[in-house]
Order: sequence, then C-alpha cells, then structure tokens
Amino acid sequence: MRSPIEFRCAIFFILCLAYLPLTVQAEEQTAETKLVRVAVFDYPDKESNGPRNLKQFLTPANGFKYQVVRPAEIRNGVLKDFDVLIMPGGSGSKQSKALASEGRKAVRQFVQNGGGYVGICAGAYLASSHYQWSLGVINARVWDRQHWARGAETVEIGLTPAGQQVLARGPKSYKVRYQNGPLLVPDNQQHLPGYEVLASFETEVARNGAPAGAMVGTHAIIRSKYGAGRVICYSPHLEAQDGPKSLVASGVYWAAQVD
Repeated sequence: MRSPIEFRCAIFFILCLAYLPLTVQAEEQTAETKLVRVAVFDYPDKESNGPRNLKQFLTPANGFKYQVVRPAEIRNGVLKDFDVLIMPGGSGSKQSKALASEGRKAVRQFVQNGGGYVGICAGAYLASSHYQWSLGVINARVWDRQHWARGAETVEIGLTPAGQQVLARGPKSYKVRYQNGPLLVPDNQQHLPGYEVLASFETEVARNGAPAGAMVGTHAIIRSKYGAGRVICYSPHLEAQDGPKSLVASGVYWAAQVD
C-alpha cells in the first residue's frame, strides 16, 4: 500500500503532465503575438523586387510576420489584421491607381486608427502630400520633381541624431542604393504635423538634365504621425541587396509602435 506522501506525489506528477501542454501552447501563442504583423503591398501577379527583398529579412526570426496583400484585399478590409503596411518601390502613381479611391481611403483610415505606414521610394511618393494621387499621410513635398528620373546610383546618406536613436546606434553615414526616389522637403499642409528628419542625402545623382547641387541636403528618411498611427518614408532602397536592411527593420518596428 502506498503511503499518503507517495500518493500526493503521484497526483502532483499527473497534474504537472496535464499542465505542461497548456504551458507550451501558451508560450507559443505569446511568441506569436509578439511578431509584428507586416502587410507588403504588391499588385502585379508576378512578385516584384521590393516584396522579394523585404521577405528576406522580415522573418519570424527577426520578429516579423510577413504577408503580401493585393489592392482588392485592402479595399475589402484586410489591413485590420496587420500592424504595419509597407508600400515598396515601383511607381507611386500606379500604386495609387491600383488601390483606387476606396483603397486609398482604407490605407488612410488604417493609419489614422493606429496602424503603421512604411513607404520606400515609390511608397514615399505615395505617402507625400504633393500629388493629387498621393495619400497625404505625411507633410512632405518633392523637391525638383520635374527631374524625378535623375538616375540610379550608390549615394551616401547621413543620419541625424534622431535617426541614430531610432534606426541605428552605429555609424552616422551609410552608402545606399538610390533609384529615382523623392527628394523630400517640408510641405505646408495645415492639417498635418511637421515631420522629423532621420537622414539627409550627402552625395547626389544628377543625370538626365537634373541640376547639380539639388539633391544634397534634401531628406532621405523622414517620420511623422498621422492620427493615432505612425508614418516613416525612405527615399533610397535600403531594403535592396546591399542594405543596410537593419535601418528598414528598425523603421518597421517604430511604425508598429512596439517601442
């Protein structure tokens, strides 16, 4: 016959075995909820370069859950399932056209309600307050827009103190891939707050009739708020092969308001 102590130990062991799967499941669910849910916009049927580059580092190992979303899905309310929307490179006007009025409204509402918006190159054009087709979620216009196709080249950007705090605590200057991104400067839209500069261009591209000296000093990375949400825009392609991709990942984290 078992002693009372042995009986109690056996009961305790059985209860521990029963509780263990629940503990593991709870830990897995907690890990899942910690991932930043990132929607990456793409509208051609074939995967484009921006989403292809982004999915290389927006991984669960780095704290992200990545999914491509299409214009029709945005119009149908899919953004409610995400923390951040990334608008990658391409054509800002074509992105706007693909979204249509209902989709643009859905994106603005998503950010207004607390979602994050990350615009890269074309996505920064789209976010600006400059064009009729723009979303107008950041108080920025495009400098020297008539020479937007100024060329593609490696250029140097310099982080501001705010940029070093938000994006990278390492070097101040980085060589990055530039490919006709917007030269961002402040706009004067009274209903929008001013933006904060995180990085400026320190060297330039001046081809196809673009005047020399126009690019240096304009803003390469900026951030602001729109309603309860956050907006960050990158003119150059930091998500490209040579990066530095960590500066994009840090911006996505900031936009998701996990800081």
